[in-house]
Amino acid sequence: MKAKKKTAKKKVPTVKTIGIIGAGQMGTGIAQVAAQTGFNVTVVEPYEEKIEQAKRYIDTSLSRAVEMGKINQKKKDTIFKLITFSKGLTCLKKADIVIEAAVENRGVKEDIFSNLDKICAPHAIISTNTSSVPIAKLAKVTQRPEKVIGMHFMYPAQKMKLLEIIKTPATSDETYKIVKNLALKMGKTPITVTDRPCFVTSRLIQTLINEAIFCLYEGVSTKEEIDTALKLGMNHPMGPLALADLIGLDTCLAIMETLYDGFKDSKYRPCPLLRKYVEVGWLGRKTGRGFYEYK
Repeated sequence: MKAKKKTAKKKVPTVKTIGIIGAGQMGTGIAQVAAQTGFNVTVVEPYEEKIEQAKRYIDTSLSRAVEMGKINQKKKDTIFKLITFSKGLTCLKKADIVIEAAVENRGVKEDIFSNLDKICAPHAIISTNTSSVPIAKLAKVTQRPEKVIGMHFMYPAQKMKLLEIIKTPATSDETYKIVKNLALKMGKTPITVTDRPCFVTSRLIQTLINEAIFCLYEGVSTKEEIDTALKLGMNHPMGPLALADLIGLDTCLAIMETLYDGFKDSKYRPCPLLRKYVEVGWLGRKTGRGFYEYK
């Protein structure tokens, strides 16, 4: 009898170039992490002011790492040179994977995904850092649903080790393997999550934040004492109201609305106080006022 030939394992494609959409807090952090891992990174951001802000942020972050002895000046310069900025999506034609980290708005993300599908190479994976928008909805506007996946980094991306990988029923095993390998190379601990409203981390933390806002709204305790309760009583590094200010109250509201719309369960109803603060423009640290005031 002839011996059976061994089937060679299919090699997972190598990622060399990464595109990032958005130079906000998350996009900038992800770009730095990718460059520190040795990837060529292109960040797409239409606003010059945000590009300059992102450059300063990365420079400050890397300079701090030099001061702490984590990297030397030569390494810092090398990392910085791996990151380029552009104002248009067409520069992503050669990207092996694109990570969208734009505003948390489904319409905006769908428009970006539709355009990326036309611009990116056929082999390219299109992913999103969304914390609440269904991945399947974004995959639907492309001709490559098998190459669409969620990559939810935690803030700040340079420090936080967790990465949620969100699969849809259409996401291919190859796409998942490429993204998981990428996460491990970046020093992240990946967890696999199904495409349900707000996934795991956002669903848990935003429900906690919303309940803390209800405690303040109902006069259960003061904002300082509510935050102290979680810090000293539950060993949280930051209180839920201070965390809401850091995340952005508009983002918190958008996530709660996604949960409420997705599950139709009253336990996810956004607190009226959260909605009121967003209406008057008190969005947290980025506007100088949320539950607390900031200089």
